[in-house]
Amino acid sequence: MQFDWLLSSDEVTATSVRKPTTGEPSHWPSWLSAEAAGRCADAGIAAPWSHQREFADVLFRGDHAIICTPTGSGKTLGYLLPIIAATAEGVLGVSTDSLRARLTTPRHTALYIAPTKALAHDQGRASAALGPRGWRITTLDGDSDDAERRFAREHASYVLTNPDMLHYSVLPNHQRWAGFLGSLRYVVVDEAHRYQGVFGAHVAQVLRRLRRVAAHYGAQPVFALSSATAPNAAEFGGSLIGAPDVEVIARDTAPSGRRTVALWRPGSSLRSDTALLLARLADQRAQTIAFVPSRQGAELVSIAAQEIATEPSRIASYRGGYLAHDRRELEAALHSGELRGLASTNALELGVDVAGMDAVLVSGYPGKLSSFWQQAGRAGRRGRDALVVLLARENPLDAYLLDHPELLFDAPVERAVLHPENPRVLGPHLAAAAQELPLRPDDDQWFGPQAAAIAEALAAQGVLRNRGGRYYWTRPDRAVDFISLRAMEEHPFDIIERDTGRVVGVVDAGAVDRTVHPGAVYLHQGDSYLVTELDREERQAFVVKDRPRFYTQPQSSFDIEIVQERGRKQLGITEVCHGDVRLDSQVLGYLRRDEVTHEVWDTTSLDMPRHRMVTQAVWWTVPAHLARRLGWGELEMGAAVHAAEHTAIGLLPAFAPCDRWDIGGVSTALHPDTGLATIFVHDGMAGGAGFALRGWEVADHWLHATLERLTTCTCSDGCPSCVVSPKCGNANQVLSKTSAAELLGLLLDDPLGLR
Repeated sequence: MQFDWLLSSDEVTATSVRKPTTGEPSHWPSWLSAEAAGRCADAGIAAPWSHQREFADVLFRGDHAIICTPTGSGKTLGYLLPIIAATAEGVLGVSTDSLRARLTTPRHTALYIAPTKALAHDQGRASAALGPRGWRITTLDGDSDDAERRFAREHASYVLTNPDMLHYSVLPNHQRWAGFLGSLRYVVVDEAHRYQGVFGAHVAQVLRRLRRVAAHYGAQPVFALSSATAPNAAEFGGSLIGAPDVEVIARDTAPSGRRTVALWRPGSSLRSDTALLLARLADQRAQTIAFVPSRQGAELVSIAAQEIATEPSRIASYRGGYLAHDRRELEAALHSGELRGLASTNALELGVDVAGMDAVLVSGYPGKLSSFWQQAGRAGRRGRDALVVLLARENPLDAYLLDHPELLFDAPVERAVLHPENPRVLGPHLAAAAQELPLRPDDDQWFGPQAAAIAEALAAQGVLRNRGGRYYWTRPDRAVDFISLRAMEEHPFDIIERDTGRVVGVVDAGAVDRTVHPGAVYLHQGDSYLVTELDREERQAFVVKDRPRFYTQPQSSFDIEIVQERGRKQLGITEVCHGDVRLDSQVLGYLRRDEVTHEVWDTTSLDMPRHRMVTQAVWWTVPAHLARRLGWGELEMGAAVHAAEHTAIGLLPAFAPCDRWDIGGVSTALHPDTGLATIFVHDGMAGGAGFALRGWEVADHWLHATLERLTTCTCSDGCPSCVVSPKCGNANQVLSKTSAAELLGLLLDDPLGLR
């Protein structure tokens, strides 16, 4: 398919072409039956690639393993072969020479865990196509009815689910799952790289609870992890499942087609250019996904593309918050080719096999190289040629990548960050584990050496009860209901159309104040709604369908207090610190902005509750002698540190595995804890996620990159490519790019920003 018209555009600033490669085939393992190999052949798989065979052999002999080959390299087959052998044919490996052994146990089971429902259903379809007739395979999620759940418990050999279902349903009711768990041979953790930060720490504890309960019923499952490329794969995999030895398979032997990656500097607006390219590619019969960073953005891009395309019905949007039947219909339309263009959030970033995709548009750098290549990998699968276009946003990070395309084309992906020992995560999961089975002294084999001290602290708080050295949950409610895996927040809110009572969608509790406050514009599948009421007690937001010509942007305030400093080092003439902070935040109101020009129409105040959390931060100060030398007043110093904070937040994702929405910042001309002008950058999750700590570790490179962006941006007084932030709670008021550059240059002892 020809894309010369796109690649020759003036907006393209750089391209990189990966040449096609041939594959390295292997042969079917001796332990796999001829029938199973024949079914693979019938599905068009003549033989496994060498990395698939290596992965399958390691798992078959009973060792944990993580495969880290690129998207589209066929990781699924590697773990599916031993699963079919065990669950459909009763064959398990007993030694490294891959001898076959038919065990007398009548039932062997396997569990597949995906971070999203869509991926679990997609893998269920793919697995069923390769399995034998009558293979007892099923998906299990919140949409499953009672009969489907009963079948999974009592009859299924292979269950595909997600961490939430495991946490909320399977483990608390493990007695009903005793047969399945006692026969558990394999556990697949797909897209393992998604389990980072606080979410990853939660999932790591769920997997430890799973191993503990399985051991109670006599099983020691083998873990198969599938991940994007990670430089610390063995360390990360072991930390995720709580096991010291995880073998790594990282050499990709699958064939690949020609892939062209282009960087695009939007000529008008990012949204307009994304919609235009999506429509033109769809009209060219190139099946295309445009990844858009926000739910609202995905809806707006879809609407705009439909207005341009010759066949608007072939373009749609896809995002989290859709109801189950809406998701299934969209996924089926993708598979059939009925849809040619899709504007999606990262809900489709994962391994959902949307075969036939010709192009991917990445509307704004997603913050992490691993996420970018995951999105890029949605096109060109099975050896097909692919086009990938990264459309740059007006922010410091995207502008930095336009100036340094080698960071995208050639740099290795980030280290995976996971801190399962976070006490704010471990404590609640110990309580859940105690309700599942009383905690014993030897449970440190699952939860680590700090488990005993935390269990004792929970007992002192009355959460657990110590009886003879064992800890019990004695409350009438369920411990798991006090834990949210995906955020340290409460359960989501329903969004209800007032006129019909229909549930339009859901929103996470942590996003309620920003997204469904009274007066907010809420978008769903191309329809616009105005929020008329927010009922916190019933956890409902009521909306009415409307088509305003504006969108809303919340405005917030933040206060920060240093709780404990944990590290300090000299950098230039400043000191960079990291530690624990207490953050108070509140949504104060919202702006109405024109949907076309983005101009502010007006500001509306809101009376919303204050929220408090303890998290981790990195901060640095302006020494008193430098402040005296500059002679700036409070307003000018505030404008300088505010602008430097914005640029630093925008560039931290170039050095840590996060995006700017995972972190936040506070700056002040005089902070009461330091007595100096101070800039804070903090993790956005309670308890911390390791991003601020990583910023402290690489502060030299990070802050010099920040200075470079401030000194090289060609704007006169600040723009979205340097100091203007889309998430500023103060509407980007009181910013000075020139003062920020001068200040940071002096702090780093690099006044010209030339290092």
